[in-house]
Amino acid sequence: MDVGFLKPLFDRPGPWACAYIDTSRATEGAPTRRRLRERFVADQLTGQGADPATRDALVGRLAGEPAARPSAGRALFAAGGEVVLDVPLAVSPGDVETSWSALPRVAPLASLRGEWPSCLLVHIDRAGADLELRDAGGVRLAGRAAGGARRGRGHRSVPADRHEWHYRNRVENAWDQTAERVADELVRQWSDSDAQLLVLTGDPRERRAVLDRLPEPLRARAVEAQHGTRTAGCARELLEAEIDNVCAEHVRAHLESVLDAFRAGRGRPGGQGGKEHKGVSPSGTAEGVPAVVEAMRSHQAATLLLGQAGGDMRHEVWIGPDADQLAVQRAQARALGVRAPEPARADDALMRSAAVADTEVLLVPEGVPGPAGGLGALLRWYG
Repeated sequence: MDVGFLKPLFDRPGPWACAYIDTSRATEGAPTRRRLRERFVADQLTGQGADPATRDALVGRLAGEPAARPSAGRALFAAGGEVVLDVPLAVSPGDVETSWSALPRVAPLASLRGEWPSCLLVHIDRAGADLELRDAGGVRLAGRAAGGARRGRGHRSVPADRHEWHYRNRVENAWDQTAERVADELVRQWSDSDAQLLVLTGDPRERRAVLDRLPEPLRARAVEAQHGTRTAGCARELLEAEIDNVCAEHVRAHLESVLDAFRAGRGRPGGQGGKEHKGVSPSGTAEGVPAVVEAMRSHQAATLLLGQAGGDMRHEVWIGPDADQLAVQRAQARALGVRAPEPARADDALMRSAAVADTEVLLVPEGVPGPAGGLGALLRWYG
């Protein structure tokens, strides 16, 4: 999961009022239920010590909630009398959960927000292509690539009429030029976007012509969809289901690849249980609170792994106002220049460091072997 969207939370000091709310149920009693929920949230935050301005800002945002929302839930984060972030959730949080703490309670987002890669979707035909970018912000037109005039598709057999053969040859040459333009536009749009997947739709021959013209690194990120054309509404439901499957498979394969690398690093000589340099294993992995804290503080971690089982995530660490001011012991935090270190949950503190350092965060599902204790990291570099 890309946690860069959390950066606005760490541009200002706390303490923070946070609430995770279910919005999946819409019944005739919904207005009454919402009022009871708002009162409950207000009472909980008051009991936890939230200041009235911040409490009222968060509850006021809840009161303005539409009667029906497409998401399964919401996570709200408020500080200094203002709601800073209101995040839709893909998974319902169940019961209402509130907190008042030095750091925003962000770790539950790893399991509730949903892992969905950004995707560049390309609708191709012989006239060119339409490009859509799909990410957390929704679906939007990313660009168009136009070729020559649309003249029809020619046959593969050689016609008896010499003039007709020249005509069809010109059509094929025009399509070759269009495919080149589409491929060039895809390379440009890909470099300007943060997309992780490229999905090509259209006639199989047209898709393949564009795919064959892409540079190999981009071709490796591309998937050909069997449904969808540039015609509005054509097999749209089938295409959407296919995109969902492609994205889910990408997420599954990526997690498995990272875990394979983590397990291999853990098993190499000098890995788990071997000699460590500043608390980080020379095998390319970090595991456990001290090692992962060191890896995140030194910006060595490429991927932070959070397990759903194990007690390390609830471990108490010490923090300062800066994301790199993170330590296992209070004295260590003071040595980093923190005048008044504050306690925080390890998972929230590490998520803060990941967001600021643009480190990927992956949730290890329950039942899948991962880091012992629930905290691990795959490193960018080591030695």
